[in-house]
This record gives sequence, C-alpha cells and structure tokens, in this order.
Amino acid sequence: MAISETTVVDAERMAIDEINANGGVLGMQIEAVIEDGASDWPTFAEKAEKLIDQDNVATVFGCWTSASRKAVLPVFESKQHMLWYPVQYEGQECSQNIFYTGAAPNQQIEPAVDWLLENKGQQFFLVGSDYVFPRTANTIIKEQLEANGGETVGEDYLPLGNTEVTPIITKIKAALPDGGVIFNSLNGDSNVAFFKQLKSAGMGPDRYPVMSVSIAEEEVRQIGREFLMDQYAAWNYFQTVETPENEKFVADFKEKYGEDRVTNDPMEAAYIMVYLWKQAVEQAGTTDIPAVREAAYGQEFAAPEGQVTMQPNHHISKTVRIGQVRDDGLFDIVWATEGPVDPVPWNQYVPETQGFACDWSDPERGGKYQA
Repeated sequence: MAISETTVVDAERMAIDEINANGGVLGMQIEAVIEDGASDWPTFAEKAEKLIDQDNVATVFGCWTSASRKAVLPVFESKQHMLWYPVQYEGQECSQNIFYTGAAPNQQIEPAVDWLLENKGQQFFLVGSDYVFPRTANTIIKEQLEANGGETVGEDYLPLGNTEVTPIITKIKAALPDGGVIFNSLNGDSNVAFFKQLKSAGMGPDRYPVMSVSIAEEEVRQIGREFLMDQYAAWNYFQTVETPENEKFVADFKEKYGEDRVTNDPMEAAYIMVYLWKQAVEQAGTTDIPAVREAAYGQEFAAPEGQVTMQPNHHISKTVRIGQVRDDGLFDIVWATEGPVDPVPWNQYVPETQGFACDWSDPERGGKYQA
C-alpha cells in the first residue's frame, strides 16, 4: 500500500508543520510520532496500542485500507481514544472513536454509479481487492444497480497486492464481449498490472470505460498516464479543483516536496483532518478526548476541495466530483455536485441498514438508530 499511503503521511506532516509555524495548538507545538503499519493489519493494531500506551499521543491520524481501520477500531474503542481516518470507504460503520474525513458511499460510490448508468451503460463488471472495502462497496453497487435498472454481469477479486490479473481480464471480455462498464475498487500495486494488461488487450475506454474509486493523481503518476488516459475516477477532490485554497495547497505541497509531486483526495482529506482536530482542540481549550469530540461537531473548514463541515455522525459534508484522466496525468472534472453532500454512513440501498442513521451528539441515539 506504500504507493498510496506515503503521500498521506506527507500531507499530514505539512499540516502539522504549518500549524507549528503559526504558534501550534493551545500554545504548544505538535510532535509527530510516525509508525509504519507495513500493509499488515495486525501490525496496524500493534502500532495503535504503542502510540496510545507508550507515546501517550493526543490523537491518531492514520490508516488507508478498511482492513487496517477495522483492525485498529477495537483498540481505540477499548482505550476510549480517537482516530482520524482520511480515506473514502464503504460506510456501514459509525464509531464514536473515529472521525471519517473521506467519503461515505453516498459521497463517492453511489453518485459514480448513477453517472455511469446515465452516461456509459447498464452492464457492469465489478473488480476489487479481496478485503472489506471492495466487497462491501460491490454489495452496495449490486443493490443500487438492481434498484435502478442496471445489471451486474460479473464480479471478481484479487488478494491485496496480487498482480495476476490475466484471469480477470479474460472474465471481463467473456462477460462483456461488446464492451461495458468496469467498476474498479482494486487497491495498491494490483492496479499497475490491471491497467497495463487492459491496454495490451486492446480494452480501451471507448468500449471499456473504467470507474476507479481508489486511483487518484499519485497512482496515475506511478502507474503511467499512458495506461489510464481517458479513464475515470470518483472523488471529492482533484488537483485541478479551482479554489483559492487549492491553489495555495498545491503550491505549498510542491514547494515542500518537489515540483514533480501531485496532490490527491486522500492527501487532502488527511491535511484537513489535522486542521479540524486543531480547531476542535482550541474550541475545547484542551486535548482531552471527550471534550475534543464534542467540540468537533459543526467544525467548518475552507478546504482545498471547498467548504467542509463535520457532522454529528463523525463524517463530513463534501462536494462529489468525477474526473477523467488527461494527458498530463491530472483529471478533467467532468461532473460535480452543486455543493457539499451530507454524509450517510449507513447505506440506504443495503436492506440491513436501510432507514438507519447515526448521531453521536445525542447519547440516546448514538451510532445506529432508525431515522
């Protein structure tokens, strides 16, 4: 997962350095204690325990995969500590001990499916890495397609990091001989092999448009834009977003890490979560976790992606965007919502969670209640 995760750390460190240069938090400098989960879920849990018990950190910013987040969740809940999680995910979770600054499914996956149905076709092949996010995301997509007249013609998974993609390419061609939509939730290195083999098989975006939900500018840079030209991704932020805040964010990031570097959605979500935590601490007047949690509700921030607001369900309101890879490796934004979309962590297409909501500001409601 290093292809994706290292850039998130860079964004968090930039936010910390900026805050420290402006006086810190409550007159104190932030000290970053960095641990590597090594793409191994038990290691993530061990590192979380170390950060809390040995390093006595005020809060934790981290994880990428949902598998790593699921591994550390019991640690944060048992120790009544706080994790800020920066990556879009499958929803179906609403922990009092986690703040989620990436997209819930209704802020990424569901709008992407709606856009594809309207613009690219009705037949979908679902491909993903074999862990909780892709499998849950595809459960949501299948229910959404059934409800909206689409069709799931195939579904397949690769172990995380596996590059043996030839069997999946063969299955896609068999299921979609005349072309169709590929919805891609592969993570990490598997994407490199997948897009290179799609291109070598002659399966270009004209007949096989791919919508990815875990590929952003950094992955395009590392995979090679020639393999991703004209393919699609759904996020809340792209480097090409036109806001004054984003212009400064991109310039500052390149100045700090190099002109060849790019920004992307998980990095931006990681950057803003550090600032949201800072604002909550300053409002609470303490780093005490229950007080910071309470102060976090309603926090607003003029983010590079646009205005964001932390909701009582521990997720933030965010603008939804779809981008298409262009020849410089960045994304043309081809569709966007008119403004921020409120987060819905409990999915409304999946029967088990239809009608449920989350509200941690109301102790009688909490993480799951019938809305």
